[in-house]
Amino acid sequence: MSNLHIGDTAPDFTAQTTQGEISFHSWLGDSWGVLFSHPADFTPVCTTELGRVAKLADKFASRDTKVIALSVDGIEDHERWADDIEETQGARPDYPIIGDKDHAVADLYGMIPPAAENTQTVRSVFVIGPDKKVKLTLTYPASTGRNFDEILRVIDSLQITAKHRLATPADWQQGDDLVITPAVTNEEAEELFPGFTTHKPYLRTTKAPQG
Repeated sequence: MSNLHIGDTAPDFTAQTTQGEISFHSWLGDSWGVLFSHPADFTPVCTTELGRVAKLADKFASRDTKVIALSVDGIEDHERWADDIEETQGARPDYPIIGDKDHAVADLYGMIPPAAENTQTVRSVFVIGPDKKVKLTLTYPASTGRNFDEILRVIDSLQITAKHRLATPADWQQGDDLVITPAVTNEEAEELFPGFTTHKPYLRTTKAPQG
């Protein structure tokens, strides 16, 4: 699968989308980004996924996160498919969908398995930071729809831990306590996170910082 790893620079590309030609890095600007791929247009699971992301538009926007989808079908198919998505899911994609008939972007991001019997992409997800670095990669089989609430949760974690010397524990949600990273001494923790709780010398928790 993808040779991209967390911390790698997300490959730049220029592509035609349902919202015109974009240059990926310029389109991202200083925002966070989610690039996710679909096996094909006019397929059942993909239809539900694109509709779900459309319904979550405000939640992505509130996190300063741009969303862009990809399928190896063409723009005209994407436009006709959007009608079906709106009809069946109650929301029309308001984000660009890349037309990738030549597989240029899919190959760049390793979205087509080497042993695949066809050129359909798997359900890949890349979360990309404002520094254009890959922050998260997820790969689902074609038969399994993604949980976009989980992707939003991960973005929340990435954004708060990018600003503070903290990590998020298992099943963390916004508002839950966070973990102080081991590199922070107790003296530093007293200054940065007053009132933190020590459970073990290596396990310290704190309320979410303000701001």
